Amino acid sequence: MNTAETESNVSTDKNLEAMRKFSEQYAKSTGTYFCVDPAVTAVVIEGLAKHKDELGSPLCPCRHYEDKEAEVKAAFWNCPCVPMRERKECHCMLFLTPDNDFAGQTQEISIATIKEVRGSMG
Repeated sequence: MNTAETESNVSTDKNLEAMRKFSEQYAKSTGTYFCVDPAVTAVVIEGLAKHKDELGSPLCPCRHYEDKEAEVKAAFWNCPCVPMRERKECHCMLFLTPDNDFAGQTQEISIATIKEVRGSMG
């Protein structure tokens, strides 16, 4: 990977696909759904993949951290985070319970959709 890619907001395709597959599998196993707006799902998955590239772990991309490396070691905010595992509360709106007003009806997202959203952000 070249330096320009590393410094951008774009994750590697390997980790993007890994996080996409993880997200689909986790949604199905927990009975949760992706947001009705696929752009929300795409941005969160991209953020997880970018953190996996940079930090080695899918740290929640929707929070601010003073020290990301320390947060990764603490593991509380590594996806799925403790609030999600314990109470099905996803701050990122990636995994939504069916009663959530923003929950869609899908537990799948294509890599093409994620890349399309990525392209529209730049």
